[in-house]
Amino acid sequence: MAPPAAALVYVPPPRAAEADDNDVDMSGASHHQRQSWDSLRRSITGLVNKTTAANIRHVLPELLAENLVRGRGLLCLALIKSQAACPAFTDVFAALAAAVNSKLPIVGRLLVVRLALRVSRSCARDDKPQLAAAASFVAHLVNQGVAHELLALEILETLLATPTEGGVEVAVGLVKECGATLHEACPRLLDAVFDGLRGILHDGSIGRRTEFMIEGLFAVRKAQFRAHPPVRTELDLVELEDQLTHQVELSGHGLDPETHLDVFSPSATFLQDEAAYERLKRSMLGDDGDDELSSSDDDEAQVVCGDDEDMEEVTMIKDETATELVGLRMMIYLTIMSSAGAEEAGHKLLSIVRPGQEMELCAMVIECCRQERTYTRYYGLLAQGLCTVDQAYQAGFEACFARVYATAHCMDTTEVRGTAKLYAHLLATDAVSWRGVLAGRVRLTEEDTTSSSRIFVKVLFQELSEQLGVPMLGQRMTHGDPAVRDALFPTDSAKNTRFAVNFFTAIGLGGVTEQAREHLRACAMVDKTRLILTHHII
Repeated sequence: MAPPAAALVYVPPPRAAEADDNDVDMSGASHHQRQSWDSLRRSITGLVNKTTAANIRHVLPELLAENLVRGRGLLCLALIKSQAACPAFTDVFAALAAAVNSKLPIVGRLLVVRLALRVSRSCARDDKPQLAAAASFVAHLVNQGVAHELLALEILETLLATPTEGGVEVAVGLVKECGATLHEACPRLLDAVFDGLRGILHDGSIGRRTEFMIEGLFAVRKAQFRAHPPVRTELDLVELEDQLTHQVELSGHGLDPETHLDVFSPSATFLQDEAAYERLKRSMLGDDGDDELSSSDDDEAQVVCGDDEDMEEVTMIKDETATELVGLRMMIYLTIMSSAGAEEAGHKLLSIVRPGQEMELCAMVIECCRQERTYTRYYGLLAQGLCTVDQAYQAGFEACFARVYATAHCMDTTEVRGTAKLYAHLLATDAVSWRGVLAGRVRLTEEDTTSSSRIFVKVLFQELSEQLGVPMLGQRMTHGDPAVRDALFPTDSAKNTRFAVNFFTAIGLGGVTEQAREHLRACAMVDKTRLILTHHII
């Protein structure tokens, strides 16, 4: 059957658009929202695809004029797809993302999260092309200050943990592209990465082509990355103080890519959202539509809120997330877990830790030892080596003992045993002083100890007796430093001395209590004599 005649009527596009504009009832309906969404998607994709280093300053105002709050998923999708299709323009797309991030940080964080998840999936699937594209994008975002350096280091650690031809090739490319930034921000961590590459090169477990790539990377490093500057002059669009860096961990759980933002979904507040973005757009671009990004007159217009009070609030924001401390702890943990022996671990850790960070290293060694199911001498030898190198580590382990002993009730039995055996090794080898560990921190009385702290002391001295022997241990405890003797065998009252004697006898170390027993007998004799004299006087 032929279609009705009305279906064959031609309506010119201008008249159809005018009819849509005049239809007030459909302005907030799903049909109108769908048309707006399709127009937004085509506009964002077209602007991203036509961006080059020459026209990026002109494209950016047009891009910001679109509703990027609603279309942030579309923008991230367009950037990732365009970058994967044209890797040579990665630095251009990163500069565009950095400029948008300075205005709308939610867009920058979403892009970094999606790239981190893309890298994780590519590593799991061994998809080298996708992995190389995502890693390159992350490297340039690090150069632009959108992504934190820790994300790049985490990717390198993942790639070099189990080296393969493709993984090492991607790692070499990543270091080339953001090596200058990493060298300036965290040179010691970058040195650790090059140590790993040197080990892979010496092992000879990869192909000759990949070995040549690693050797070329060392040559680039020797030239201080002069051939690979972080950001080209024409792509340096954002001032350092205006950029917001996002901390995203590659292994972080709960990262949400927000894929629902990539598809159309009707909104009940569509008109309000559009009006709100219009106000936001005016505050970003200025009322006069000025699109110059680098002029000093428009610095205040880059603030999202647009009024002086909100700008003051933005300038008062401080980064209290301890990002550098978290990165240091993660690097220490990865180094300890990946080293073959205590000497190798100590050498790598000393190249990572800067002066003033010795306490953090001591705490991380103890924490790693606590997490083991059974104690291994690896941690004792590592701690002993650190104490031998520098007295700062000796003081650090002595200070950490006070915290460990005071919080023994918060640890389970396995953690208590592991920590006690670690300190037993340090005391037996004189890596730390007995006075610095025990004096003023341990007082073996019924009132000053808990069940957990008694277990700690029990394991500590039983392990010391195995390493030193009971005679030598007794000499250290009773004939050494008076402060140590008073801590282990308090002499302020016969009750406290008797408690200490009974404690060591119960754990099988009665041989170390001879001097304390003599003290008890002397006290008993004095009391008896005093009683006799009192009786005669009466």
